[in-house]
Amino acid sequence: MDDWLKDSTEVESSWVTVDLAIYTIRSGQLMVLLIERGVEPFLGRPALPGGYVQKDETLREGALRELREEAGIDGTKLHLEQLGAYGDPRRDPRGRVVTIAYLALGPDLPTPVGGTDARRAYWAPVSQLEGRKAALAFDHGAILAEAVEQVRSKLEYTAVATAFCGDLFTLSELRAVYEVIWDQQLDPSNFRRKVLNTTGFVKPTGDQRFPPTGRPAALYRRGDAWLLNPPLVRGAGHIV
Repeated sequence: MDDWLKDSTEVESSWVTVDLAIYTIRSGQLMVLLIERGVEPFLGRPALPGGYVQKDETLREGALRELREEAGIDGTKLHLEQLGAYGDPRRDPRGRVVTIAYLALGPDLPTPVGGTDARRAYWAPVSQLEGRKAALAFDHGAILAEAVEQVRSKLEYTAVATAFCGDLFTLSELRAVYEVIWDQQLDPSNFRRKVLNTTGFVKPTGDQRFPPTGRPAALYRRGDAWLLNPPLVRGAGHIV
């Protein structure tokens, strides 16, 4: 038996929490879900939705429960993946708390409603938070910075951009996801060529969307591939 098991008094008590970095695109901006804390510590400060994991639930179940309780959002249909574990012993003034951060993505998510420990919940533009890590409670500013860079990077080599689209989408709508998240304009013809030449990225449905003006646009859905080969590598105003 390990020595630390012989005398549990030598092991400091610790707790496990889950936090969620949830992104959507609204009004042409990349937005992240924040709450205003209604309890100490960091009363009144913006934070990620999250909380303690209950003894009878998995980490994923805990993340979905906290999202539902603190923001009134059903996360069961979101793209949800673990971002990482954060365990700096000074990250929480209440004691030794290790948090498992989740990255969640969805298309045009609804207006949140604060509940339980959240005084309110709201969407905040990512552009207004970058470079302001200290404004958020705990180490949530650092978690958000890592999360948004993860999204930007994964757009190059995975089909994660489709998580920001509905079940059916046009290539123009898919391109808009890249443009918003990468914060750069892309050449429409070059983008279309790269997407359609990337095996398994999207599937044509045979249907079209008819706008009030202009030509109808072909509708697609996400293909079977998750890893993109070749990847869509960022360039200066184009994809290379």
